[in-house]
Amino acid sequence: MSSSDFYMGNNNDQWNRFCDLLFFDEEIGIWLDISRMSCSKKDLDNIKDPFKKAFLAMQKLEDGAIANQDENRQVGHYWLRNPEISKDLDISNSIKDSITDIAEFGNDILAGRIQNEKGESFTDVLWIGIGGSGLGPLLLVNSLQKTGSGLNFTFIDNVDPNGINQKLNSLKDNLSKTLCVVVSKSGGTPEPQIAMDQARYFFKKNGYNWSSRAVAITMSDSALDRKALSEKWLKTFDLPDWVGGRTSVTGAVGLLPLALIGEDLNKFLMGASLMDKLTREKDIYHNPAALLASSWFYAGKGKGLRDMVVLPYQDRLEVFSKYLQQLVMESLGKQESRLGEIVNQGLAVYGNKGSTDQHAYVQQLRDGIDNFFVTFIEILEDNKNIPLINKKSPGDYLSGFLQGTRLALSENKRQSVTITLRVFNALTLGSLIALFERSVGLYAELIDINAYHQPGVEAGKKAASNILVLQSKIETVLEERDGLSIQKICELIPDSSEESIFFILRHLSANTNKYKIMGDWSNPRSLKINNSN
Repeated sequence: MSSSDFYMGNNNDQWNRFCDLLFFDEEIGIWLDISRMSCSKKDLDNIKDPFKKAFLAMQKLEDGAIANQDENRQVGHYWLRNPEISKDLDISNSIKDSITDIAEFGNDILAGRIQNEKGESFTDVLWIGIGGSGLGPLLLVNSLQKTGSGLNFTFIDNVDPNGINQKLNSLKDNLSKTLCVVVSKSGGTPEPQIAMDQARYFFKKNGYNWSSRAVAITMSDSALDRKALSEKWLKTFDLPDWVGGRTSVTGAVGLLPLALIGEDLNKFLMGASLMDKLTREKDIYHNPAALLASSWFYAGKGKGLRDMVVLPYQDRLEVFSKYLQQLVMESLGKQESRLGEIVNQGLAVYGNKGSTDQHAYVQQLRDGIDNFFVTFIEILEDNKNIPLINKKSPGDYLSGFLQGTRLALSENKRQSVTITLRVFNALTLGSLIALFERSVGLYAELIDINAYHQPGVEAGKKAASNILVLQSKIETVLEERDGLSIQKICELIPDSSEESIFFILRHLSANTNKYKIMGDWSNPRSLKINNSN
């Protein structure tokens, strides 16, 4: 069977292919089916040599090799769920101590042993974090929190002033009993800094002390760490230099929210560790991450030519596609190979949940442009509290929708992966996250890019910082002179651009009466700017 013949209809060839390529692990209770991807047994045999190099690279990573050359740092998120594999005894001990510390802090908060300055127990959490510092906790809380268990979470993961205002005001009735967690590895990332400043102001305006309810997750001796220490914040947890934001969920970034919703952190870590162990297997057929990475490689011809559409058939995993967007796209979206060649690699990810997407974009997936593959995620165990009506549960229908969509796509030769979990809990979610982390790492080795740096993100941060500096320069110029055109302002500010000045002035004019802008907005050259003071 050639790699293109991934669907042969209802015949023995497809059944044999399914049986030959199906992966199952009893301890986790997970199945992985890549039989409907354009990846054959012959393809897997042909890729064995590249995988030898990939497995060796993953071993070196776990042994402590410098993986992020841009920042000259190790990448050690695999140590977080199994400290014993770290070659550094101090790191190993610090991880163990951190897990214990987080668990004890969570227990003390939930039991009311840690209270606010008024002697009240905490009921809510305001979580401030950007990227993986927000998406990881959001995924865990949405997926695992049981009704009535633990603290209520509100997330600020953007600097949208309307969003910040709405979320802060939503806490007003419980503000005195709200714990505030700020996540910033360096302590200098603008988004969490801005959101923290707004939150502090809001608490102070309403008469509440910040330091007695503030918790920091940050790198030791960062600007945020020093601030928390000097202001005597309630608690600080370490976010080590060797943990990247998109892989921080098995560290304090993920463990603290688990502790605050009353979930078992050790089961979550165990699930991730079990998957790590499975995916160290050198036999591709018995390594789910290698199978997944292989299917991505052949589907996109090693160039990411197909998007990944994530369809988890559970409300609890609605956020998972967003989480994978960052993990996959930030890791694999790279301009250069390790040799410095321009390769423009990447793997686009989007999705929502089934069966919602049956009525959203599955029509295009089946009949439209064939530029994707689907990743179905199903959970076998249904909620036993839902009664059978007409001898069927909603879970029966949900399973039917998934199987029907999978078959309908295959009939039109549209590719798909199916991941099945027997049950859903902290352990299996940990294993699912680790599966994709390991798959990303292996796939990056196959296409020879560095999955652990993010030059594009850093370039965006630098450009944003430059714009804010330019705004300050524009305001200084306008303090001194009236009647300036955009072109004249550009001449007065070296290395600026007319377009950036236009964008800044347009935003300023919508939010302040400080400047009077005359002319036709549809003709930017006609605009003249006066200081109205």
